[in-house]
Parts: sequence; C-alpha cells; structure tokens
Amino acid sequence: MFPTTEAAAIRERMHRLYECWNQGDAQAYAACFTEDVDYVAFDGSHIQGRQANAEAHQALFDGVLRGSQLDGEVKSVRFLAPDVALIHTEGVIKLRWQRKAPKGRRSIQTMVAVKRDGVWFFTAFQNTRIQPPNFFARWMLRLMTPKRSAAR
Repeated sequence: MFPTTEAAAIRERMHRLYECWNQGDAQAYAACFTEDVDYVAFDGSHIQGRQANAEAHQALFDGVLRGSQLDGEVKSVRFLAPDVALIHTEGVIKLRWQRKAPKGRRSIQTMVAVKRDGVWFFTAFQNTRIQPPNFFARWMLRLMTPKRSAAR
C-alpha cells in the first residue's frame, strides 16, 4: 500500500491544485495547502499562511493572471516519513492571450506535503524559474572545474 497508493494520492492532490488554478479559484487553490504554509514564489516573495496565500492568488487571478492556465507535471515524490513527502514538479503558466506557454517561463517547484487526518496538504512551496546559465554562471563553472593534467 505504501508508498504507491500514497504517491498516487499526492499526484491527485497536485492535479486538484492545477484545476483550482485553471478555474481561477484562489480559495480552493489555497485549500490544498496547510493553514501555516510557507509559499515562496518565483520572484522570491514569501507568503505565510493559507489565508494570505488565498488573498495573494485572488489578486493575481483578478489581475495579470486572469484566465491563465497552469500546466504542471510531478517529476518525483520521495517519502521522508509515512506522512511527509518531498515533491518536485515542473510547470508553466500560459496567459489568456497566448496559444502556447513560452518555454522560458518554465519553473521547477519543490514542495513538502504532510498527511493530516488522511488528507495530503502542501506545507512548503518553493518556485524557481528554470533558466539557462548566463555568462557569469558559465564562467564560474569553468573556474570550479578541475583542470586535467596533460602529462599523465
């Protein structure tokens, strides 16, 4: 039963999260999270608590993200305990006037889920935009890579 059934329940909860976003229902979206959720958006803003999450998302759904669609995919589920899981997802938001979501807007999310009274809720969320390394990052990687000796 564990963890296959539990992983399926978490994936189902993620599907519900996506549905709520796509319906523009901030209250239902926030209900997928614990009351004391820590939610860090792609821009680094930190939202604490379910109600603050609902209010922030309602403002987005009423404004710039009105009619947007969230397309996401669960990449991994790893159980840290029978009632605690670490989840990695990838997702992208398609704005209402776009035919396809731009590849440059893809993000990776790290989430912690907890099972309370038989139901999985997300208690921590971190969203990071996926970006190719810029010049500085490539330069730093080259400096950090050990040089191989030609004379061996």
